[in-house]
Amino acid sequence: MTQKRATGQTGRSVVGAGIRQALASGDMVPGQRLIEQELSDTFHATRSSVREALQDLAAEGLVELIPRRGARVRVVSVEEAIQITECRASLEGLCAARAARLATEEERKVLREIGDRMREAVGDGALDTYSLLNRRLHETIARISGQKVAEGLLDRLNAQMVRHQFRLSLRPGRPTRSLPQHLEIIDAIGAGDAPAAEAAARAHLDSVIAELRATPDRPEPATGPAAP
Repeated sequence: MTQKRATGQTGRSVVGAGIRQALASGDMVPGQRLIEQELSDTFHATRSSVREALQDLAAEGLVELIPRRGARVRVVSVEEAIQITECRASLEGLCAARAARLATEEERKVLREIGDRMREAVGDGALDTYSLLNRRLHETIARISGQKVAEGLLDRLNAQMVRHQFRLSLRPGRPTRSLPQHLEIIDAIGAGDAPAAEAAARAHLDSVIAELRATPDRPEPATGPAAP
């Protein structure tokens, strides 16, 4: 017996979450066409659920809906990526400062452990691991801050930036430069020094902006895995 396809809010959520994960992992790339029937088959959801999910993702800035041509993953230019990162700098500075004031000893320990693992990843040349830990660190600081509005905004901004972040994390020498910046944020939060934590977070994002400015603003491949 054929299994029924997910529909309604369930189907909508399944498709939306699946596309977000595919973007994060590089299985979908900017400029890639999103075919309703293919998505319906991939996520085993109705086409109406796929359409609703694509509308949600378009509202988040992840998908572009083109009249009479369907949908595609939205391409973020380098200039837009810089503007997004400028917004992130303010929000992440706020979150780091609040985390320094509010973090429990157990939460400070978790941050230090992430820092230790990041140091090991750089030493081992495990760039994929470092990239994942990088994301985990920023997400953990936002969660500890308790600033739900900032956390939600950062989630949306980071989702739009994921392909640029992926390339940056794999650039030769980038992890070696960013590791001390991350450790400085962790140390300031651990010391309960809110001004230092905010300054360290902003300095780190300023470094990301500098790296983005050195990125050629060329289009991403329309299909297939993203190049490092």
